[in-house]
Amino acid sequence: MVLIHGYGDTGDMWVPLAIDLMRDHTVIVPDLRGMGLSAVATDGFTKKNQAEDIAGVLDALHVQQADIVGHDIGNMVAFAFAEAHPDRTTRLVEMDAPVPGVGTWDELLKNPILWHFRFGGPDMERLVAGRERIYLDRFWNDFSADPAHFPEADRRHYAELYARPGRMHAGFLQFAAFDQDAIDNRASVARGRLQMPVLAIGGDHSFGPVMAFVMRFAADDVRQVVIPDSGHWLMEEQPKATVAAIRSFLDSSGPLPQKRLTAANVDALTRDKGGAGTSQLGGVETTILSGDPSAPGPYAFEIRVPAHTRIAAHTHRDNRNAIVVSGDWHFGYGQAAQDGATTTLDPGGFYTEPAGVAHFAFTGDQPAVVFISGEGPTDTRYVSSADTPTSK
Repeated sequence: MVLIHGYGDTGDMWVPLAIDLMRDHTVIVPDLRGMGLSAVATDGFTKKNQAEDIAGVLDALHVQQADIVGHDIGNMVAFAFAEAHPDRTTRLVEMDAPVPGVGTWDELLKNPILWHFRFGGPDMERLVAGRERIYLDRFWNDFSADPAHFPEADRRHYAELYARPGRMHAGFLQFAAFDQDAIDNRASVARGRLQMPVLAIGGDHSFGPVMAFVMRFAADDVRQVVIPDSGHWLMEEQPKATVAAIRSFLDSSGPLPQKRLTAANVDALTRDKGGAGTSQLGGVETTILSGDPSAPGPYAFEIRVPAHTRIAAHTHRDNRNAIVVSGDWHFGYGQAAQDGATTTLDPGGFYTEPAGVAHFAFTGDQPAVVFISGEGPTDTRYVSSADTPTSK
């Protein structure tokens, strides 16, 4: 596990997570270039270059592959590492910060709360010199759900580290590199999307679900967690919930358990009237074949849909695959169900349900059985709230 900190912190922010992970992982916690206890540096602050700093650390420790976790600026370095070294990145965790050039980056730059992205240079450094605690308090207070949850002892500790020679200079240069970072990231995403599992965590008073929304512009397998009662400083404000979310992600990404079911075995399984990721329409029966659709990790379930049933346009948070087992299944994509927009899929027919893409389906004179698989947690959101079933 490689844990990469952001601005306003150093690698020390990761203590609660490192204590948990060290039970069954090798935990590597570097300070970013020029920051914390790293050597003083005056150049090389693009996130693409700092990704190579991380690669150099792994090389020195003879580590070929690792799970990469980032927060804030560390998010950006972690993303750059995963793009440059997908073969060395087994899983990626991105925590509550945008990624230059990815998704809604250009719109985010217009937000006045991010004024510090353009704050830097010799005059700004002179203004902040000797006032590091005052400057950093602004971020710790403004970006917290409750400033009291960023401990005073941590504030003193980080303010002392940032007051050391060269440290604020390095922090300002992290932001000054954003324009080049955006260019680098757009080029890397154009060459190929991330394929490793990605966990996107946001505080509910900060990035929230936007973290996953951003990552889905660049990665195919994105799971979303929103931490309640937390702002940007997840490890300081809600360490237990944040550690639990990361641990759940890591524990769910192991080998798929072996399971074999004949058609008779499937018929014998208990059927439900709904559940996570289903239409929850009356008459539609669901059988869980493997995993738990409401939890992180792979799942598969069967749906049995009566004749003359219409499922209105809806979306799911995860990418799903489906195979028609029996009957005639009329399936289409779009924000509103239209019979003429469907394709009739016979037994053996296959289709996908991309994350966030609206789709709909209906049966004709025959009932249908469909197998659906994905990577949880999944859900179902109807395009029109009027279509949402009031009960299973």
